[in-house]
Amino acid sequence: MRTRFTVGAIVGLLLVGCASSPAPSQSVALQKISVILDWSPNTNHSGLYLAQARGYYAAAGLDVTFIEPGDTSGLTLLGAGQADFALSVAESLLPARAQGVPVVSVAAIVQHNTSSLVSLTESRITRPKDLEGKIYGGYDGQLEKALISALVACDGGDPSKVTFGPLPSDDFRIGLTEGSYDAAWIFNAWDGIRLEQVDNLPVSTIDFLDHIDCIPDWYTPLIATTESAIASNPDRVSSFLQATAKGYADAMNDPKAAAAALMSAAPELDADLVTLSADYLSSRYAVTPAQWGAQQESVWNAFATFLIDNELLPEDFQIGAAWNGELL
Repeated sequence: MRTRFTVGAIVGLLLVGCASSPAPSQSVALQKISVILDWSPNTNHSGLYLAQARGYYAAAGLDVTFIEPGDTSGLTLLGAGQADFALSVAESLLPARAQGVPVVSVAAIVQHNTSSLVSLTESRITRPKDLEGKIYGGYDGQLEKALISALVACDGGDPSKVTFGPLPSDDFRIGLTEGSYDAAWIFNAWDGIRLEQVDNLPVSTIDFLDHIDCIPDWYTPLIATTESAIASNPDRVSSFLQATAKGYADAMNDPKAAAAALMSAAPELDADLVTLSADYLSSRYAVTPAQWGAQQESVWNAFATFLIDNELLPEDFQIGAAWNGELL
């Protein structure tokens, strides 16, 4: 999921299937909605494509277009009024707001973080302290260093003994087997499944969620819109979110249908990976379908505090304005 197609901003429109639910009268013009994805199509997006395929957007009076990201951040384009919604992550949305981009998270796509550190089993990295003397391959991000350091220190290790190196390729299999690094940050629902169940690579993982006594949980990915959209047309925002929620509820109840909707939109994807990933996420989008999209104040506060403590956000940052849980 870290690999995206750089096809230029606002290109590559993706439309899915025919509506299976009743659409509004043909005499009623549908409201056009544009949604910028965070990466190339993957199973995090399944609920969106399923809502499109089953006509939930059309039934809500919406004509929704999905746009693949280009060189410009989706949040930047959203804040500039070039889209109605954007998929993003908390670690991007909060700094964007700190820089004055008026974007707001309105739904959590996955209830809890599904990130982990992956390594070859033969490296014997089974806990954060084992990263001492090893190479972490990453994007040289400040958040990466803060998280890895916190994990290692919390486990009784010395973060200064971890080497931070670059990722020579987004193909983690190549990097791991060629020894470019010992461990890397992946998303379990995509690259974790690809490495372990599709490529059959003997790997071990350290799940972030198993260490929330050391690092915070946070929302990745999420759906964002703008302050002005919420203020000027909350019903339109709510209609989109409610139709999307129906799509994700269906994805939870019927992961095969979710996989089929995604494959229809992006047939170039690996069908086995999509099927396995859709099944994995079906129980992780939320505890129950009715709870999809929910956001918790405690989760936002803990993550923002971590960023502030590591000088990644200003101390006077107003976290409460960064998210809105009322529009579902």
